[in-house]
Amino acid sequence: MLYRFREAQAAELGLGTRSDRRPKMASACKSLRDCERWRGEILREISRKVSKIQDAGLTDYEVRDLNDEINKLMREKRHWENQIVALGGANYRRNVAMLDDDGKEVPGTKGYKYFGRAKDLPGVRELFQSRKNEEEEENQALAFYKKFMNQGPAYFGDLDENDGKLLEYERKAEEEDWEEACSNLRETLDIPPDQPIPKLPRAESSLSPSQQMQAISTTRKAADEPGDVEMTPPGEDGTKPTEPVAPSASADIDQARIHAQAASSYIPFLQTEHLLPPKMPTRAAMEAILLGLRKQALVEEYFGEETTA
Repeated sequence: MLYRFREAQAAELGLGTRSDRRPKMASACKSLRDCERWRGEILREISRKVSKIQDAGLTDYEVRDLNDEINKLMREKRHWENQIVALGGANYRRNVAMLDDDGKEVPGTKGYKYFGRAKDLPGVRELFQSRKNEEEEENQALAFYKKFMNQGPAYFGDLDENDGKLLEYERKAEEEDWEEACSNLRETLDIPPDQPIPKLPRAESSLSPSQQMQAISTTRKAADEPGDVEMTPPGEDGTKPTEPVAPSASADIDQARIHAQAASSYIPFLQTEHLLPPKMPTRAAMEAILLGLRKQALVEEYFGEETTA
């Protein structure tokens, strides 16, 4: 009975006989039952050493040695678990992250781990503190930028023109700038000062600012929505038909001509054509110019530059 008691006590402490000693290589064991047994023995050793590392009477050197032994046993346990899976047993390799009360992953849960008093060692304490400070800095930066996120249209100034005060202020500022510019132009061109200052040309609208904003938004939505586009068939000669001018574009051209005529009436040496905006070439004209440049490049590439006698 004493022998059996000593044998059971030695097995519990992991001090088996030479014939019953745990193999150094997990791959050398081909029995699933023995692999499960050695894994259970390693778990008991880890539990015993984790309980021992909590002792306040241990020195820092003993704590470091115990923590190294626990990590060594953890690596050995992982080898036995891999061998169990290779032999068709249960999968114990569950890599579940340890989380704290805030739902964040606890540092030191992957790779080399620290147990018990090992977390209070001089070098380890600063490591955990630095990680904690980095997390606090990230949280502060996120809290700072959170107040700029998910803001309404008022934050971006989209509602500033609804009350009409801003538009009235801008209108007065435009009129003052127009009068100042006209006065400077009179002095520069020696125009008699008795002539009245022309009114600032602007497109008058009977809609309120809110109605104007609503009309603009409706126009944008109508332009973004896909609709049925009427395709004009090409001509008989295969050329593309000229694109019709939009009504809004023609209205802008007429308004620009009216403004140019009004301005040229006060400046005698300028004509209306000089004050009109430049005419942009059409798509067909641009294609013709590009085609001519490509033809010229091909001629120069194959025949060389033409030399004049």
